[in-house]
Amino acid sequence: MSTFQADTFRDFDPSRVPSPCFVVDRARIEENLRILNRVQTQSGARVLAALKAFSCWPLGELVARYLSGTCASGLHEARLGKDHYGGEVHVFSAGYNAEDLDAILDFADHVVFNSFSQWHRFRENTLAAQRNRPGLSFGLRINPQHSEGAVAIYDPCAPSSRLGIPVSQFDGEDLAGIDGLHFHTLCEQDLPPLARTLAVVEEKFGHLMSDMRWVNFGGGHHITRPDYQVDDLIDLVRDFSARHDVQVYLEPGEAIAIRSGVLVAEVLDVAWNDMPQAILDTSATCHMPDTLEMPYRAEILGAGESGEKAYTARLGGMTCLAGDVIGDYSFEAPLEPGQRLLFDDMAHYTMVKTTTFNGIRLPAIAIWDSRDDSLEVVRTFDYADFRDRLG
Repeated sequence: MSTFQADTFRDFDPSRVPSPCFVVDRARIEENLRILNRVQTQSGARVLAALKAFSCWPLGELVARYLSGTCASGLHEARLGKDHYGGEVHVFSAGYNAEDLDAILDFADHVVFNSFSQWHRFRENTLAAQRNRPGLSFGLRINPQHSEGAVAIYDPCAPSSRLGIPVSQFDGEDLAGIDGLHFHTLCEQDLPPLARTLAVVEEKFGHLMSDMRWVNFGGGHHITRPDYQVDDLIDLVRDFSARHDVQVYLEPGEAIAIRSGVLVAEVLDVAWNDMPQAILDTSATCHMPDTLEMPYRAEILGAGESGEKAYTARLGGMTCLAGDVIGDYSFEAPLEPGQRLLFDDMAHYTMVKTTTFNGIRLPAIAIWDSRDDSLEVVRTFDYADFRDRLG
C-alpha cells in the first residue's frame, strides 16, 4: 500500500463534512509556507503563490504572512490575488486580449508576454501604463528548449511548444522596455532538473542578463516535499542572483498545498459487471481530472492496489462518461452504500479544475486545523451554481 501523503487526516472523521467535499488542513498549509518563507529569507528570492495550482482564497491572508505575492495566468486569477492575498501580483498569459490586458495594467506589478508579436502589439499601451505607474515591469517568457518533464502534456519545452520564445527569435529584437525573463520548465520536480535547466538558460540567454533587473524561475518546484534539497536551492538562487545582479522569483504552486488536503467521497451504489463496480458521488472527469489527463492514481486512505486486500472493486463517478473511472482498489471488506472514502493529496490542481458536467454538484470546501481540530465548511454548491454559469 502506498504512503498516505495527507497524513494528518488519518484520524479525521469524514462524516463531519458534506460529501463530496475538499478538506484542507490549515496547519499543513502553514507548515509548507514556513519552508517557502525560509527559502525566500535565506536566498533573497521572492516567492509567489501560483494561483493556478491552489487558489483557496479564504487562506489568502495566511499565505500573505509568508510569501511576497501571487502569480496568475490571466485577469481573473490576478484580481483574486490582488483582492484576497496582497503583495506583488505577477501575470503571464499565452495570449492577452486588449480588454483584459488594459484591466491587468491597472494593478499588476509584473506582466510577462509569451511572444514578440504580443509585445509589439501592446508595447505602446503598456509603456503608457508604466508612465502612470512607474513600478510596473514587463518581461518575456523564454523557452530554453530543454525538457525535464516525463509527461508531454505538462512539458512546456516539448517540440513546437506554444509556450515561451526560443533564443533564435531574439535576433534583431529591441528589448527596450523589457526588465526581465521568465522560464517555466518543471513539473513536480526537485533541484537537479532546475539546475540542469538553469545551465541551459545561461548558455542560451546569458548574453541578455546584463540588461535584466529580474529573472523568474517559474513553478513546478516541489520545495516542500520532504526529500527536496532546500539548502542547495538557497545556494543556487544566491549564486545566480549575485553573478547576474538580478532579483530572482520563484512561483511554487503545488508546494504550497502538497500533503495538505483530501477529497471526501461517498459510495452511492455497488453493482456488478465482471467485478464489483462502486459508484461514488465524486467523479474523475468532474472533480479530479488529472487522474484521466496525466494520468495518475489517486490514493485512498486504507485502500490498496487491486488484489492486495481481500475485496477489490472498480471505483467510478456518477456521470454519463463511460470512462469516468477512478481506478481499481482493494479493501479489507466489501464497500457499502453510505460509506465514506478519503482521497489523498487533493488540494492542489483539483479544486481549481472542477467542472459541473452533467450538472454534477461541485464538492463543498472545508478548512480544518489539525492542531486544534477546528473545522469550518466555507462553501457549499447547489443548483444555482450550475444554472448561473450557463446563462
